[in-house]
Amino acid sequence: MKLIRFGTPGCEKPGAIDAGGKPRDLCAVARDWSGGNLDPDTLRRLRSLDLAQFPQVEPGTRLGPCVGGVGKIVCIGLNYADHAAETGATVPAEPVIFLKAVSSLAGPNDDLHVPRDSGKLDWEVELGVVIGRLARHVPAVRSLDHVAGFCVCNDYSERAWQLEGSGTWDKGKGHDGFGPVGPWLATPDELPDPQQLSMWLDVNGERMQAGSTRTMVFGVAELLSYVSRFMTLHPGDIISTGTPPGVGMSRKPPRFLRAGDVVELEISGLGRQRQRILPPV
Repeated sequence: MKLIRFGTPGCEKPGAIDAGGKPRDLCAVARDWSGGNLDPDTLRRLRSLDLAQFPQVEPGTRLGPCVGGVGKIVCIGLNYADHAAETGATVPAEPVIFLKAVSSLAGPNDDLHVPRDSGKLDWEVELGVVIGRLARHVPAVRSLDHVAGFCVCNDYSERAWQLEGSGTWDKGKGHDGFGPVGPWLATPDELPDPQQLSMWLDVNGERMQAGSTRTMVFGVAELLSYVSRFMTLHPGDIISTGTPPGVGMSRKPPRFLRAGDVVELEISGLGRQRQRILPPV
């Protein structure tokens, strides 16, 4: 299934995309795509629904983040060897983990205001993994049993705040709007192999990133198992698995986003995002 959440920010409702590509309102069967409704067994039962029998969502309705009740966003740094090379970093011997503020979550097509005092706003297309079942010290061979689904993430970053000051990366990662997810949450039956997905990102129609999850240093199953050693993963938690090469800070000369730019990105089977970059507020 392809699960969506639609409506105004903070008041999103659950829905799904039917076989014809139309969004349907599933309020009659779920309160939200969060908590127990993300359990893989529950989602398997939902696949028997005839989506054509549910009301169609009004055209033009905003899509929100495709998962609700997110407790934490766990990000993986330098997880593509070619991206590590373009930044001058050594490929890590084990996954690099950092956290992104939940308040950064946004819908897939929400506008993004340049943060005040920002000068190095950058982009990162990433595969997101949404947890559906509590995971703690999970072996890699069983870790995918804890996955509710997969989605597109754009890990926006303010590079000066991330890399040029003191402290951790978090300052450059957690600003409002820096975490668009969606348009939909694809359950695992939609993506039999998450390590065979092509991905791209454009700025103003110019291709900046093009890659594939085939080139991850650490695959999805290994990442989930590894993270679950250090923190309990709860339904709704998101693991953002890293980005391929082509980020703005590594271009020659570096290129960063400004008001008026349009960012578009897509991962095969997971849909497309589009964000307009607006002036600070």
